[in-house]
Amino acid sequence: MKIGDVEFENPLALAPMAGISDAPFRQLCARLGANMTPTEMITADVMLWGSDKTRYRLRNRDNGLPRIIQIAGYDSEMLSDAAARAEQLGAAIIDINMGCPAKKVCRRLAGSSLLKDPPLVRRITERVVASVTVPVTLKIRTGWCPESRNGVQIARIAEASGIAAVTVHGRTRECRFSGDAEYETIREIKNAVDIPVLANGDVDSPEKARDVLNYTCADGIMIGRAARGRPWIFSEIKKLFAKDDQNTSSLHLLSVRDIILNHLDGLYSFYGESTGVRIGRKHLSWYAQNQDGADVFRDRVVRVETAREQLELTRDFGSFFSREASTARVRSGRERGGEDDQQKKNQDQKEKKSGSSVSRYGGSEQAA
Repeated sequence: MKIGDVEFENPLALAPMAGISDAPFRQLCARLGANMTPTEMITADVMLWGSDKTRYRLRNRDNGLPRIIQIAGYDSEMLSDAAARAEQLGAAIIDINMGCPAKKVCRRLAGSSLLKDPPLVRRITERVVASVTVPVTLKIRTGWCPESRNGVQIARIAEASGIAAVTVHGRTRECRFSGDAEYETIREIKNAVDIPVLANGDVDSPEKARDVLNYTCADGIMIGRAARGRPWIFSEIKKLFAKDDQNTSSLHLLSVRDIILNHLDGLYSFYGESTGVRIGRKHLSWYAQNQDGADVFRDRVVRVETAREQLELTRDFGSFFSREASTARVRSGRERGGEDDQQKKNQDQKEKKSGSSVSRYGGSEQAA
């Protein structure tokens, strides 16, 4: 896939998730097969770029891939200034966020709230594209609410403004992350524009990635919540896309533990021991999902304060990661990675009643 003059070996992208897609996680996912790894969302207010939070988000670890910096805001001048600064920092691609559904972002008329104002979308995209020499991409949702799915209109505006590619999450802002993603709108967007389109939302297995690409005819897939605690999903999808007939649902069992330990080492070296340990806790909770003994492990690992203790507990629990990882990955193909507890309970109850799950692409009901 090619975005502007930037070529990518494969069409797999890691989503820019706040608090998750930091430099160590991007580097890890790149090693495991992700070819596009944008930063976490960066405020367009460059006056705030000196804060610790933004400095960490802007820090980079070379993972051998083109650097993609995502910016968010509502003012076209601020966004153009931020884009120019990002290019100076080495960004090969600038991504504009018009898909974040968070209330604190939308209250500032940024993120997916911009979808309600197509003329403003045009002003922003035209101004940002004109301010840099690198390709500019756009991340959106299918619309503001189910009654106003204007994704096709927004994508056409983006293409006319010079946007080089668009990523579409298959939900509206009002839906946030509830219910199931729908792919009909993404398919319509792909049919309406000539620039690359990436599909995003509920892609939690190699087979789901293949089916979504086949249905939408999208050029690429962006993985978000399903990569939490399962970054090797990129390797699994890459194998399937390469038509590898070997089992795509499992790694060599011992390598799962090694991936987790390497992730922790990356966090310690990037943030320092204290912050690295604190951030490592949430990742270990995600890694431990669906594993026997996970509750006991989580209860212990969230209490330790040193890297040595955290690594020791993880190594001890590593045998469970290894033995149960394959089963967890198969099960996670039916349960969306990262869904909240209530959604998971609802899905479990639904599966118990029906005994199976149904996928209907383009509709509202799909396998979770």
